[in-house]
Amino acid sequence: MLEAPPLLLAAGALGLVLLALLWLLQALRRWGLFIIGWNEFVLHPVRNLLMGNSKEQRILRHVLQHAVAGDPQSVLDTIDAYCSQKEWAMNVGDKKGQIVDAVLREQRPSVLLELGAYCGYSAVRMARLLLPGARLLTIELNPDYAAITQQMVDFAGLQDRVTVVVGASEDIIPQLKKKYDVDIVDMVFLDHWKDRYLPDTLLLEECGLLRKGTVLLADNVICPGTPEFLEYVRGSSRFECTHFSSYLEYSQVVDGLEKVVYKGPGSPAQP
Repeated sequence: MLEAPPLLLAAGALGLVLLALLWLLQALRRWGLFIIGWNEFVLHPVRNLLMGNSKEQRILRHVLQHAVAGDPQSVLDTIDAYCSQKEWAMNVGDKKGQIVDAVLREQRPSVLLELGAYCGYSAVRMARLLLPGARLLTIELNPDYAAITQQMVDFAGLQDRVTVVVGASEDIIPQLKKKYDVDIVDMVFLDHWKDRYLPDTLLLEECGLLRKGTVLLADNVICPGTPEFLEYVRGSSRFECTHFSSYLEYSQVVDGLEKVVYKGPGSPAQP
């Protein structure tokens, strides 16, 4: 009986290992999507109906009752405790938040744009690190979330640094220069609808809001995932990408952030 060459056996074993890893990654991603779906579309709607208010209102009430007014770190800690112990919520969370902190400290932006405010967690997290005179504009489609974000920012004592803008990102971005006195943005945090990551990145460039060196930091690029955005920016000579692996907020599901540096419209092709 003929025996397979050792090299062929090794290649076959390596192939099986890679297939197993691929299956595991897909399974973890599906589990992450299950966590999001179960909480957002089953558990929380039932709780909202029974309690007569929304999860976001409950988070705000918990902060107003338990956090220290004027202390942004206390606000963050209180939200993290509530969302990890009582009700899951789609904040960036502390684990990925530490990556956001590090990038922001490195970039020291004068004008910071956030797409997707939700309850104001990331706005508070980023605004607390801004240098004197710097400002954050956060765009939120949902007016109820925008109102909660404004209250959260006010309670944290950061209202002088943060402007909450209500509306769709594709409508607000073209208005930033004239209506909101934004010439160029130094950093953009993307954490809104995932299918808007790529169109809004291109829109920011089209509207002349990006400069050479502007950093776009995108959350949830693994779970729930932004494959079109990643494929485009990683394959374009106009962008330089770095991936930071982490975990989906308040879970052990693999997720990550993508740091995308804009190199300018005329950047040479990548080798």
